[in-house]
Amino acid sequence: TMAWDFETEPAFEAKLAWMRDFIKEEIFPLETLAPEFRSAEGRAAFATITEPLKQQVKDQGLWAAHLPPELGGGGFGQVKLGLMHEILGQSPLAPRIFGNNAPDSGNAELLSLGGTEEQKTKWMQPLLDQEIRSCFSMTEPGAGADPTLLTTQAMRDGDEWVINGHKWFSSNASVADILIVMVKTNLDPDASPYQAFSMIVVPTDTPGVNIVRDVPTMGEPDHKTGEPGGHAEILYEDVRVPFGNIVGGEAGIGQGFALAQKRLGPGRIHHAMRWLGQSQRAFDLLCERALTRYTKGSILADKQMIQDWIAQSYADREAARLLTLQAAWKMDKLHAAGGTYSDARLEIAVIKFWGAKVLHDVIDRAIQIHGSLGYTTDLPLEAMYRAARGARIYDGPDEVHKVTVARQVLKRYRPSDPSIDHIPTRRADALARYGDVIDELAINS
Repeated sequence: TMAWDFETEPAFEAKLAWMRDFIKEEIFPLETLAPEFRSAEGRAAFATITEPLKQQVKDQGLWAAHLPPELGGGGFGQVKLGLMHEILGQSPLAPRIFGNNAPDSGNAELLSLGGTEEQKTKWMQPLLDQEIRSCFSMTEPGAGADPTLLTTQAMRDGDEWVINGHKWFSSNASVADILIVMVKTNLDPDASPYQAFSMIVVPTDTPGVNIVRDVPTMGEPDHKTGEPGGHAEILYEDVRVPFGNIVGGEAGIGQGFALAQKRLGPGRIHHAMRWLGQSQRAFDLLCERALTRYTKGSILADKQMIQDWIAQSYADREAARLLTLQAAWKMDKLHAAGGTYSDARLEIAVIKFWGAKVLHDVIDRAIQIHGSLGYTTDLPLEAMYRAARGARIYDGPDEVHKVTVARQVLKRYRPSDPSIDHIPTRRADALARYGDVIDELAINS
C-alpha cells in the first residue's frame, strides 16, 4: 500500500501527551517568575529549579532529541522533532529544559557535522552537557540577507588566525563561552564568495573580543547586556586564535557557506515548528475568550466576525502545520537517501515566511478579542506579539524566502507564446486530430 499517513505511532504519541502535561504543569508556572530570574542569582536559582525537570526529560528519552544517539540525543528525525517542537514552542523556557535551545543546539549540531574530533571533544560535548554556552556570530551591520557582503576577515599568521571585523545580532554572545564566527579567509577579489568564507571558534575571553553591547529589540526593549538571550554588537580587534580553531581544521577553509546551510536549514524549520506552538497558545486564548466574554446580548462566540477569526486562524494554522510537517518529511527522506537538506529549500522557504505570517496573525486576533486586557502584561500575548515580529526577519527575511520559492517554482515552467491554454490554438490542434470525425458528424446531422 502507498504510505500517506497522518497518524502518529502510539508509543510516540504517548511521549507527546506526557510533554503536553509537563509543559503546562511544570514550565508555564516558571514564566511568571521571569523578573526574579534576570539577575545572576536568579539565573542560578532557575538552574536549581530546572535541573530535576531536565532529569525527568532525560528519563523519558526526550533529551537533545535533534542529535543522533551517538551524541547523546534521540535521533528522532525532523517529523518527530516537528511534533515535539509544536509543544515546546508554547513556552520560551521549554527548549533549554529539553536540551535543544538555540543557539547552542544548532552550534552543537554544526560541530558534529563539520568539526574535527578534537573540536567535538573540546566544545561540542560541553555544549551538549550544558556546561558551556555558545554564540553564532555571522550578521554584520552592513551584511544581513546577503552574506556575500560580510567583511570580517581572518588572516593567517603562522599558527594563528588574526580576526578583525564588526558583527552584530550575535545572539547570546554576552553570556557565551565560545563564539563561532563567520570570517572571510580568502581575500582574493576574484575568488567566489561561496568558497571565500570559513568558520572559526573564538573563546569569548580572547583578547580583542570587544562585546560593545546587547542591542535592545522590539521583542526585549528592556534587555540588559549580560542577560541570556541578548543580541550582541561585537568588535573583533586583532583577535588571535590557534590555526586549529577553524571549524573542520584545514579542510574547513572555504567551507563557511556550506556549513552555514547545514546549520541554518534545520534551524529555519525548527523555528517554524516552535511557531506552531506559540500560535496554538494564542489560538487557545482566542477561543477561550470567545466562549467567556459576553457583550451586546450574547457571548463573542456567537458573533459572525469572531467566528470568521476563529475559522481563519484554524485554517491558517492547519496549513502552516501541514506545510511544516511536509518539509520535515522531505528532509527525513533526503537524509535517509544520503541527500542534502538543500534539496528541500523550496519547502523550507515556504514554511519560513508562511509560518511567520500565521504566527503574527493569530496572536494579533487573540489580542484584539481581549481588547484592553490583551494589550496589557496581564496576559502573555503582548510579549508574544512583539517577539513574533522578529520572525519575519531573522534567519532570512520574508522577501528572501519568497524569492527562493518563486525561483524554484518557476523552474517547473517554460515560456510559451501563445499560451499553452490558448483556446483557438487548442481548437485548431483538436480539429487536426479529430477533423474526420467532426466532418462525419456534420454529414449525418
